[in-house]
Amino acid sequence: MYQRFISLQWKAFYRSASFGRSMGLKIFMAFIAIYFSLVFLTLGIGLYPLLKEAFPEQEPLQIVNRFLLVYLVLELLMRFMLQTLPVMTVKPLLSLPVGKGKVVNYVLLRSLFSFFNFLPLLLFIPFAVFTGYKTEYSLLSITAWTVAVIGLDLSVNYLNFLLKKRFADDLKALLPYLVVALVLYALERFEVFSITEVFAEGLNYVLEMPFLALLPLLLVFGLYRWNQKVLKSRLYLDESLREKVTEAKSQDFAWLRRFGGIAPFLQLDLKLIWRNKRPKTLIYISLLILGYGMIFYPQDTYQDMPSVFVFVGIFMTGIFMINFGQFIPAWDSSYYSMMMSQNIPLKQYLDAKAALIIFSIVILTILTTPYVFFGYNILIINIVCAIYNIGINVPVLLFAGSFNRKRIDLEKSPFMNYQGTGAAQWLVGLPLLIVPILIFWVLNKFVSFEVATLVLGALGFLGIVFRSSIMKQITEAYRKNKYAMINGFKQTGE
Repeated sequence: MYQRFISLQWKAFYRSASFGRSMGLKIFMAFIAIYFSLVFLTLGIGLYPLLKEAFPEQEPLQIVNRFLLVYLVLELLMRFMLQTLPVMTVKPLLSLPVGKGKVVNYVLLRSLFSFFNFLPLLLFIPFAVFTGYKTEYSLLSITAWTVAVIGLDLSVNYLNFLLKKRFADDLKALLPYLVVALVLYALERFEVFSITEVFAEGLNYVLEMPFLALLPLLLVFGLYRWNQKVLKSRLYLDESLREKVTEAKSQDFAWLRRFGGIAPFLQLDLKLIWRNKRPKTLIYISLLILGYGMIFYPQDTYQDMPSVFVFVGIFMTGIFMINFGQFIPAWDSSYYSMMMSQNIPLKQYLDAKAALIIFSIVILTILTTPYVFFGYNILIINIVCAIYNIGINVPVLLFAGSFNRKRIDLEKSPFMNYQGTGAAQWLVGLPLLIVPILIFWVLNKFVSFEVATLVLGALGFLGIVFRSSIMKQITEAYRKNKYAMINGFKQTGE
């Protein structure tokens, strides 16, 4: 039966309507997979000698044990954002004499062959081999440690699916758990209680008592059974027909009428964000990314690398701009042809999109001002990056939108969702991030920090000054590609 399932999945893959159109994206993702595989393998081979050289008085395995919990938490976060459950088209199977248990087991077992489960093997197995060769740990102890680590990693795999079922549609429900994580981080930071040390002691016990490696395997089995129960409870033909009883909420955003001709378009955009899953999730992502600076600003390593702070500034103040702007006008793809058949001023339509993005940049810049705690230079860089985003990156994104041809389903989750993604989305990242970083790096290295920030801000200011003429050129690009976009948005294949 499982062989038949595999055959059906393969046929669904190469017979799909989007197979040819998305082949370029699949090839690109294959190159990304090969790149990360080589990175993890190289790190796995070199981790023991690197740690031994950096910390000659400590055992590398003990260092890895102390940081393994942090690695697993980061991996869970990455899986939550990127990994999806390998689903099947199960509705046709439910009307046939096929056991639900077999379908569920196939889906869950197939997830074990995920690329996310393959990468840790390239990292931890070579490290375990080096450790066994260089230290006096017995083969049984090293094998038990490896099994325990792999078991913990697979537990993260199945835990991720439970979390996605529970929180993917309601990120606000994650807030209590984020508060708990911040409390644990604060306790760790101020050396009140170290959960990483407790976790490391548990792995040390595995080295002393190898039979304890069975505990992570039991955890994997328990999470597997939990997922099995959840999926079975939802595996019915009428599951998608059940209506959700929710309180009806309406927002007219009448206060936007003061913005004149662009007001109706601003109202439509805010209603679109308010009522639909994919654009609404971008708001929560933008707020979460505000904590991105904590990865770089407190570290002494980056204090002499202000170009890194430019990347962080562009990213934090422009995260909504990037996530929302790269899919303009695909957000309106379901009714774009209707809009273009009306007597709608195209320039006002684009001005409204620009105004919404600029408003988000201003808000996010204000929210990043507390980072002045780490130095006034960081505040200056963030403000300059915001000006650059408004003057240069917003027009770049709007112009790139004239090449969008793929429609978007607003009710789909944005995590690991490439619907609406084409060549324009991949290429636009180059001028958005690389160009300002390169300009700043060159001027900061060969002239001064002050000149670098001044030039970056001046470029953004020039974009604001000539915004009217730039928007006219962008409008012409949309008008020129109008019918190609309408035809592309009519295609239902992803």
